[in-house]
Amino acid sequence: MILLLFFTILLSWLFYELYWKRRGYLDGPMPLPIVGNMMPILKTKPGYEAFRQWTKEFGDVFTFWLGSKPYLVVTSYKRLKETFILDGDVYADKVHQPFQDQFRGGNYGVIDTNGHVWSTHRRFALTTFRDFGLGKDLMQEKILIEVDEMFRKFDEKLEKEQEIPGVLYNAGANVINQLVFGYRFDESKQKELKKLKALMEFQETAFTTFKVHVQFFAPAIGRWLPGKSVEELLAEFTVDFYKFFDKQIEEHRSKIDFDSEESLDYAEAYLKEQYKKEAEGDHELFSSKQLSNMCFDLWLAGLSTTHTTMTWIIAYIMNNPDVQKKMHKELDEVIGSDRLISTSDKNNLPYFNAVLNESQRCANIVPLNQIHCVTKDTVINGMTVKKGTGIIPQISTVLLDEKAFPDPYTFNPDRFIDENGKLKKVDELVPFSVGKRQCLGEGLARMELFLFISNFLNRYQVTPASAGPPCLKKETMFNATQRKINAILTKRH
Repeated sequence: MILLLFFTILLSWLFYELYWKRRGYLDGPMPLPIVGNMMPILKTKPGYEAFRQWTKEFGDVFTFWLGSKPYLVVTSYKRLKETFILDGDVYADKVHQPFQDQFRGGNYGVIDTNGHVWSTHRRFALTTFRDFGLGKDLMQEKILIEVDEMFRKFDEKLEKEQEIPGVLYNAGANVINQLVFGYRFDESKQKELKKLKALMEFQETAFTTFKVHVQFFAPAIGRWLPGKSVEELLAEFTVDFYKFFDKQIEEHRSKIDFDSEESLDYAEAYLKEQYKKEAEGDHELFSSKQLSNMCFDLWLAGLSTTHTTMTWIIAYIMNNPDVQKKMHKELDEVIGSDRLISTSDKNNLPYFNAVLNESQRCANIVPLNQIHCVTKDTVINGMTVKKGTGIIPQISTVLLDEKAFPDPYTFNPDRFIDENGKLKKVDELVPFSVGKRQCLGEGLARMELFLFISNFLNRYQVTPASAGPPCLKKETMFNATQRKINAILTKRH
């Protein structure tokens, strides 16, 4: 009798998990009890390949289960445009994750917040950056200072094996720190930079373990696996990072002239806005805790992904020597000397820009996007979707769309060149995501990628070191980490 009761309960549970709970949702891969559709992603490297296969099977909108929770996944540009672009307000919110409160200390920052907090601080950051010359000559001048410094460091080891990413990282860090805190990491501040670099690398690698991914998908299971939990890693990671930001903020606060209308950096502009808000009786919207979190988000958006992308661009170029030859040929015809390349040259370098496009497409460095949620009841593909339902814009699948990019795993910059030799716009190229949550640092990133890589390739012939060209294999399940690159640089002019 007890055995019969046990099997009855078991069968009822399986019936609910495998069929009943899926009623009313769009088709999708069958979820396993407790873990949902986690296992195919964890077993597949890179993890986004599972989404490509599911798209072929279920279409460009399907239901995907993270643990016991259902989410909708959008995997084509057509659907992304219909939802996140043309109906952007409905899809603007992010799903709140439990660990964010520990990491953030509350509802802070711009990456993970929603509503008035998110829109206000995104708008303030973009306006402040424009005031500092983003997209204008002023920001370009700051980047070109770092290009000169990059040349100086690379030239010290010409025609010898040298490590490439470290120099690029320092250059990118100087750019974003000038924007946020108003100063470069000169020789006297190298210790500070090394500490920050170690923290950024910790963030990029520590959260890619099997335990962390399982805990993210299925917390009840993940916390029992061996290794450090998300909570333990966050405790290690956040203390030192925020200690640096808070120190910078307090130094700014002690020196600031609140009567001056001009600001030298983002932190100063924020503190002046905070001063105004507090004078009006608002002590919440522009709080010091929010400023610390904004500094983290700007650093993350302005350095980590840009630096990772630069290493992948160089890795692809080194693995395709014919591409480097064509780039050098174009640079010689258009630039023709060792002068610094500026953004005014960009439109005259179609093949170079095609290489940047194809590198970003193939690198696909954020293959599993952050989870959004709908802000009100809506309809997707004939299905009524309730307010608060999670939805994932899966841009990795768009970047590998076989219709837009035939033979998508082949590195082929010519796919972005039209019959007249001009750069061709392809809507499906969306490395910075789409819609209202499109990458806040996109403008700065595009400028850095163009100026750093074009000047680097114009100045140097890049050949692999003794170990050969950099590895292009995606080692982790969800993110394409920076490439390790040792190369021999030879001056071209």
